[in-house]
Amino acid sequence: MLNALSVDVEDWFQVGAFERTIDRADWDRLTHRVEANTDAVLALFAEAGVHATFFTLGWVAERYPALMRRIADAGHEVASHGYDHARVFTFTPDQFRADLAKSRAILEDATGRPVTGYRAPSFSIDPRTPWAHTILAEADYRYSSSVAPIRHDHYGWPDSPRFAWKPLPDSPLVELPVTTAKWGSRTLAAGGGGFFRLLPYAFSRWAIRQVNEEAGRPAIIYFHPWEIDPDQPRVAGAPLRSRLRHYSNLSVMAAKLRRLTRDFAWTRVDALADAEAARAP
Repeated sequence: MLNALSVDVEDWFQVGAFERTIDRADWDRLTHRVEANTDAVLALFAEAGVHATFFTLGWVAERYPALMRRIADAGHEVASHGYDHARVFTFTPDQFRADLAKSRAILEDATGRPVTGYRAPSFSIDPRTPWAHTILAEADYRYSSSVAPIRHDHYGWPDSPRFAWKPLPDSPLVELPVTTAKWGSRTLAAGGGGFFRLLPYAFSRWAIRQVNEEAGRPAIIYFHPWEIDPDQPRVAGAPLRSRLRHYSNLSVMAAKLRRLTRDFAWTRVDALADAEAARAP
């Protein structure tokens, strides 16, 4: 079964864990590592012969348009991750429209290709944003991968469906949640990112196999380019919990990703969108 592999393209200082420690106004003065790290991801994918979706911040694409062209020219999908990683529930509806339009214009100018997929920063479409899917549909997005159907201290919509669903009755827009697994009555986060990096590889392999074999559905996995960069700067002023989450196991991430690409079959998120929409409630 083909599963979807995705990369949330943001730099080490743009993550939710540091949003209260590092001011956005300082971003341009910090050491940028996103281009080199994303090129390393591209090389890893080329070595494995897989294609993926790169959900990219407009802020990054604005500064590295040649990187966006390299991603697209290598056969990967470039999709939107918003402009500067502001969470959707911090916007008004009009601000969200403006953020979508700004980031899409930058990405499309850089790649010369249409942008039809969106992932909210920190999976921040949840019950606080009942208007978000309507605005995505109005903007002709084909799919969103913005909901995490789990409980988490930073995000989550635990009552939402685990697999593809249509948020609007009069729109083809489909929501493609990141992967979860079931352990009895509990829903476990298994979609990648820190969960993939911090937990034993056997957990992720078990979760993907459960989704593929027991549920008959593709997995949707994500990670960030900074997660393969053990030499990135350390943010001493961040909370201990954030630092532990962010910096642990960076040195093993690339090897785990190589193993993941060998153990399962992968494609872009948009390659699964139509089939998943056809079976979505």
